[in-house]
Amino acid sequence: MMERAKAADVEAIALGRPTLDLTAPETIDVAIDQTEPVVVVNAAAYTAVDKAESDETLAFALNADGAGALAKSTAIRQLPLIHLSTDYVFDGAKSNPYTEDDPVAPLGVYGKSKLAGEQQVVDANSSYVIIRTSWVYSPFGANFVKTMLRLAETCDEVTVVADQIGAPTSALDIADGVFAVARRLADDAPNANTGVFHMTAAGEASWADFAEEIFKVSRAAGGPAARVKPIRTEDYPTPAKRPANSRLDCAKIEAAYRIALPDWRASVPGVVRRLLETGEWRP
Repeated sequence: MMERAKAADVEAIALGRPTLDLTAPETIDVAIDQTEPVVVVNAAAYTAVDKAESDETLAFALNADGAGALAKSTAIRQLPLIHLSTDYVFDGAKSNPYTEDDPVAPLGVYGKSKLAGEQQVVDANSSYVIIRTSWVYSPFGANFVKTMLRLAETCDEVTVVADQIGAPTSALDIADGVFAVARRLADDAPNANTGVFHMTAAGEASWADFAEEIFKVSRAAGGPAARVKPIRTEDYPTPAKRPANSRLDCAKIEAAYRIALPDWRASVPGVVRRLLETGEWRP
């Protein structure tokens, strides 16, 4: 996110544990007072979807109570808060992309904890922008792209779920969108559009489609690639149930902030090539 801040001509200060720990609310006020921000972005989350099923206390402490504590602290200081959320607040049963007004019905602990975080933000700070996104990948941290590259290095064929649909979204593109919102909030917070917004890459894909694109780019760059064997969700059981439909309608944020992220295929090559150059996809 920091490299995208420079491109957006935004002065960004990244804070993490132990300086600012959402599970230790006493650190929040101190960190905000020391840095004196004009807008606060909460990109922290417990994102281990399957592990959350057996680690509910920590998931809620970070995703719900931590978000609420940050919202209260920013509200006291009259600071706008941008809070990142997820498609997992929906059950995936809808046949069309979800709008912000659709009923929420999370399937597992991760989604429930993120929804609780949204609710605490709304209750605590009236100057909020909640951004729901989906299927996030990047050159950093654990994510689907790195997993596919690692598997392809030792396997000729990988099985990938083909009946879950969403929009693979680069964290770098998300950062661009977040900074665009932050600039508007900083310049005109009282009149800026607040509320819940959806922001994902354009287009749609299954996880199998996403894997195919990763291998296509990797193969062309001389990296590892494998055949993709599409399977059904029921053939790959996991502790947490995933939404079958993770598509989000992003018309609202485009109208309010003139933000439209690129098609998902446009951003995959940059991330894959960067990972191949750095080798950071290897364990």
